[in-house]
Amino acid sequence: MKRIAIVFVAGVAVVSVLLALAVVLGAPRPPPPMESINTPFRSVDFSDLAQLKHYTARDGARLAFRAYAPATSPAKGSAVLIHGSSASSNSLHPLAKGLAQAGYAVYALDMRGHGESGPKGQITYIGQLEDDVEDFLGAVHPAGTRTLVGLSSGGGFALRFAASSRQKLFDQYMLLAPFIHQDAPTARPEAGGWVTTGVARIITLTLLNRFGITRFNTLPVLAFALTSEAQKFLTPTYSYALATNFRPHNDYRVDIGAAEQPLRVLVGQDDEIFHADQFSAVFEEAGRPVPVTLLPGVGHVDITLQPAAIQAVTETIGSFRDGESP
Repeated sequence: MKRIAIVFVAGVAVVSVLLALAVVLGAPRPPPPMESINTPFRSVDFSDLAQLKHYTARDGARLAFRAYAPATSPAKGSAVLIHGSSASSNSLHPLAKGLAQAGYAVYALDMRGHGESGPKGQITYIGQLEDDVEDFLGAVHPAGTRTLVGLSSGGGFALRFAASSRQKLFDQYMLLAPFIHQDAPTARPEAGGWVTTGVARIITLTLLNRFGITRFNTLPVLAFALTSEAQKFLTPTYSYALATNFRPHNDYRVDIGAAEQPLRVLVGQDDEIFHADQFSAVFEEAGRPVPVTLLPGVGHVDITLQPAAIQAVTETIGSFRDGESP
């Protein structure tokens, strides 16, 4: 019996050391810059970028967003835009302008942990991003039919929100080249070179969270392929809490099945981060077929930058109203 106790204690000590090493040494290494993500924004005209506004979240934090007034009166509805990983509301400027010119009231958010919304790469708890979006709606009250539009990781978060008990806060959801899951058929290894992952640290922190230990959730687990210049104003890394919250839940099929509001997916055929041709199958396999539109000649970030892609997004939002195919 004494020998068993010694072996057990020794085993626990070894496991504890391994867990500690994974937490301490498991940080992701920054990948080399990914030009197809960084370069397109250099040609964007930001001279008419909407000024930052702020609202107060339930924890007292002042979070940032940009508002674009509709070119028509009354507005056709409202669109709330969620940027992709590492980015901010700035990156959605061309899309926001295009939707506003088409007659929509548009709001581009700096999600907490990005842009001017709190410390970069950090949130306080998993689930805080949903609380923030609800607080934004309560503060701003977007008028008319509300569409939540998310790009990439923002699209994954939009799916997460669409599956939640708060899904009816929006009338419809549009996912632009959305991140579904690292093991979904849509995923390329390391997102085509966009991200590196501290796998050992993620596994360890996930285990600790199951036992209610969250004190290490501020540690970085994702690093993005930014240029040295972009690292100055974008978000180079995500903490475990932010990386876990800014995406669908781990069982993404449950999220897809739980999303009851109208849902559409747009993705560029030339997407270099995801396998564009696999999105339809992912939703069908989860029991929720949705219209998926593939845009020819469009890459990952092009879907919010190219005029033809912006027009496709605008037309798809309008098609919800009459139940038309995009």
